Amino acid sequence: MDPLSTNQNTTLSLIDSMDVHAVQATLDKINQLQLVVKSTLKPNRDFGIIPGTTKPTLLKPGAEKIQMLFGVTSEYEVTERIQDYDKGFFAFTVCCRIYKNDMKITEGIGHCNTREKKYKNQDSYSVANTCLKMAKKRAQIDATLTIASLSDIFGGEMEDDLQDYLQTEQIETMTSHDAGAIKLTFGKFKGKTLGDIYRSDKSYLTWLVGQDRTDAVIKKAIETMFAAVEQSSQQSRQQEPKGNTAEDKTTESTKQPYNNPLEGDPIHIKDDDLPFNNV
Repeated sequence: MDPLSTNQNTTLSLIDSMDVHAVQATLDKINQLQLVVKSTLKPNRDFGIIPGTTKPTLLKPGAEKIQMLFGVTSEYEVTERIQDYDKGFFAFTVCCRIYKNDMKITEGIGHCNTREKKYKNQDSYSVANTCLKMAKKRAQIDATLTIASLSDIFGGEMEDDLQDYLQTEQIETMTSHDAGAIKLTFGKFKGKTLGDIYRSDKSYLTWLVGQDRTDAVIKKAIETMFAAVEQSSQQSRQQEPKGNTAEDKTTESTKQPYNNPLEGDPIHIKDDDLPFNNV
């Protein structure tokens, strides 16, 4: 039998068995759900428009809200893992499976590796864990888009070559270690990491934050570093024994004071204890 005729017969069989009224009712519900999603999510936080695209792109906070809205849960599995410590290359592929009352509804796939453009000025060993989190996030968004046909609302393409989207992704997942590993590609500290610059000239970092032309990722990284140092300093002060013994004074005198140019608060913390040292 002609394969084309077989396919046509199968399609007609499916159509004949359908309840048209039930299908229309389902489509109406999908449209209603899409309207609820549109009214619930906030622009520039839950989704954003990427230059050169017509549909908004769903972001991680938006995906989490949609899952809560539908009352579903998600599970993650790393299906591919490459960790080449000799060459400094790390890659992860993650599968996100979405469940409703223990029944699998759909799944999505996300991938990330340390050779992507956003990581070219960072130490690949320091951002390996960030790559894993990014792959997980992409899998989550990929799976969430299939719920209630949300691809009608949001673009399904991961436009990784567009700078605005890359900045949003990188800022969302940035840690103090990620921030300290970023290298500058300009100025008198070209080729130095932000962590190294913090130790030698913190005032330069403060100046960078105040410049309109400074990249958003650089600004976020500097702010993350200063916030992490302040938090570490507070925790250190809380753990110190109270008193004015000679031992207390000796311990205090060995700590190097750091003035936080972003806040103006005095910070005391050892160089070895900085929260963005390479690990």
